[in-house]
Amino acid sequence: MTQVEIGRGKNGRRAYALDEIGIVPSRRTRDPEEVSIAWQIDAYRFELPVVVSPMDSVVSPKTAIEVGRLGGLAVLDLEGLWTRYEDPTPLLAEVAELKGEAATRRLQDIYDAPIKDELIGRRIEEIRAAGVTTAVRLSPQRTVQHHKAVIDAGVDIFVIRGTTVSAEHVSSRAEPLNLKQFIYELDVPVIVGGCATYTAALHLMRTGAAGVLVGFGGGASHTTRTVLGVVVPMATAISDVAAARRDYMDESGGRYVHVIADGGMGTSGDIAKAIACGADAVMVGSPLARAVEAPGHGFHWGSEAQHPELPRGKRVEFGTVGTLEQILHGPSSVADGSMNLMGALKRTMATAGYSDLKEFQRVEVVVAPHTS
Repeated sequence: MTQVEIGRGKNGRRAYALDEIGIVPSRRTRDPEEVSIAWQIDAYRFELPVVVSPMDSVVSPKTAIEVGRLGGLAVLDLEGLWTRYEDPTPLLAEVAELKGEAATRRLQDIYDAPIKDELIGRRIEEIRAAGVTTAVRLSPQRTVQHHKAVIDAGVDIFVIRGTTVSAEHVSSRAEPLNLKQFIYELDVPVIVGGCATYTAALHLMRTGAAGVLVGFGGGASHTTRTVLGVVVPMATAISDVAAARRDYMDESGGRYVHVIADGGMGTSGDIAKAIACGADAVMVGSPLARAVEAPGHGFHWGSEAQHPELPRGKRVEFGTVGTLEQILHGPSSVADGSMNLMGALKRTMATAGYSDLKEFQRVEVVVAPHTS
């Protein structure tokens, strides 16, 4: 890819965000009702390529069950309020009432309570009892400490998610998580990330992960770019990681690792473009934070917002637009891409002439900077 001269001493690649590309229709169109948007990871099949982000403002045991009923997968954050408090609903209501910067300080206080292994088991059992696929998240820093409670409770899919996760973390203070050994010893599929480069993704795939998260998570609620200066536009990041998936298949003799775009997708058009760039599924939070059932009461925040030393996220107000079912399946009463996400995806694929997600990954795209 062409290098751009930033200055005499530094060059960089030109990278693209999702709103800078466009999908090109082909010579054939299809009936949207004949398009399949189902995907499968390991033994688990989902009718929707949607994984809901492990954020307390979006995923509770109740909403995880509802998303599963609607055909998607929701990931419960095991470092969130549901494993720190018997009943966090009063605290969630309080967070929705906080003003300005007071929200960050109060979030730090609330999340200072310890994580309880007995609550981990109870929340997992609650979701499993509803008969839907159960997925939970831990950060790499807490995985060793709490993973036994997760496995003992019978989780289906284990997500190890941080802002940036590598297969070669270096630390002189503590023994880093050996992802390859850890994943090998588990008896459940593991999704790990985020990452944003070809090389980082290839290393994560070599650990035995079933899926890799692309991006830094947080999306609309994170301030990683402002606080750390770290950013890789999503269209380029997804395409690079999809290339790593292809090369890893050759290297491993055919092992397929799923690529899940994580963050930066606020509309149905963003979701379609992420899959067009090579994602098998998307991990989204903000579109579903607008659901009337969402525990954040119209507000949205991620784990980055409550970091005790360096918060890299904030509480964002979105309001509500409809139910989870309306946001995912419609009908939509607005024209901004915030509702009927899956109906829009089907229509995009039908317009471009593709019948399933794997085919749609081959669709032509162009550089088309967004103009208002």
